[in-house]
Amino acid sequence: MLDIHFVRDNTERVQQELDKRGMLFDLAAFMALDQKRRAAIARLDDHRAELNAASEGFSQLADEVKDGERKRLKELKAKIATGEYELKDIEEEWTRGLLQLPNMSHESVPVGPDSSGNVVVKKVGNAPVFSFAPLGHQDVPAIKQCIDLDRGAKISGSRFWYLKGPLARLALALMHYALDFYASKGFEPMMVPMLVKESAMIGTGFFPADKNEIYTVNPDEDNLFLVGTAEVALASYHMDECVDLSHGPIRYAGFSSCFRREAGTYGKDLHGIIRGHQFNKVEMFIFCRPEDSWREHEFLLQCSEEFLQSLGLHYQVLNMCTGDIGAPNAKKYDIETWMPGSQMYRETNSCSNDTDFQARRLHCTYRDAIGKQQHAHTLNNTGCADLRTMIALIETYQQEDGSVLIPPALQPYCGFDMISVQR
Repeated sequence: MLDIHFVRDNTERVQQELDKRGMLFDLAAFMALDQKRRAAIARLDDHRAELNAASEGFSQLADEVKDGERKRLKELKAKIATGEYELKDIEEEWTRGLLQLPNMSHESVPVGPDSSGNVVVKKVGNAPVFSFAPLGHQDVPAIKQCIDLDRGAKISGSRFWYLKGPLARLALALMHYALDFYASKGFEPMMVPMLVKESAMIGTGFFPADKNEIYTVNPDEDNLFLVGTAEVALASYHMDECVDLSHGPIRYAGFSSCFRREAGTYGKDLHGIIRGHQFNKVEMFIFCRPEDSWREHEFLLQCSEEFLQSLGLHYQVLNMCTGDIGAPNAKKYDIETWMPGSQMYRETNSCSNDTDFQARRLHCTYRDAIGKQQHAHTLNNTGCADLRTMIALIETYQQEDGSVLIPPALQPYCGFDMISVQR
């Protein structure tokens, strides 16, 4: 979240940010509430100070004035109780408002209302050329036999499925390869909890904005939430801690299954396994000092690019506009990988710098050069999401006979070099 002192001192800039993002938020009403809160706190402090002073001197009073003083003390206690009750309601409304304010976008972020404002930074590699009409992944014969959509829907509902045989092994191989690849770049592999408390969701900025996308588990008992990304658990790993960044950034690569309701996508991407409610992902996460964060952001992007290049995939990098980045993001790159079957680029990686937005919510700090505690900067990136990456691989490496080649980098992890059509 934003520092309230920053908001007070830069109200015009915050309003401009809201306008750039197309967010409807009554900043004037929030600032009026902030003034009301400050006044309520000041009144309470005055009443408490008066009560403390009166209480300390009560025993020294003459007996004839003690009855009157007792009445005044009782009235002060009543005022304090009323003030605390009123302040609680004000604080709750004030906190809800503060949590809705987005991060301040970096000056290099293009201004735009939605995805139409995103800017292609570069295209890398060449789209594969086929001597035949390439198929969508769900129609490639060798793959079609490895996906059971009907039983997935029967057991769990729409957008769930079973992956079988070599396709299941390919999915696991991708995760194993991704963890090894990013470990070689200095990221510590982690397996993280997939159920988290509400505080973790709020701390990372997924609540309140994206609450409709998250599955709730036993709301009247455990009140836990299934993560849509390992980012939640990784960011919260150092919640309420002062981390040691004296030796440089802390980098993690976390594996988890991910669960998303995909609210608002009814009727979209119904074919194959392009948009499911459950998938696996390796997420990269960094804690660093503010002076390192923009360099780390470019490093994260570079790591993802090298990963895709190692698999021989063609992709483009986009600088996402103000209307298409998340509330925590100061800047975000998306990588869209070419899918020959649909003849289009689709998002496979998302690389964000959230500056101190998450760390402020999570109370994650570090000590600067003079020993003062400051909020760390946090960054995250999709190291590899299994489904989207597999689709790009399947459609890129499909053969005319219906088989699919496995790129050399993955062969040692799969144990085979081809998914063949079963006869």
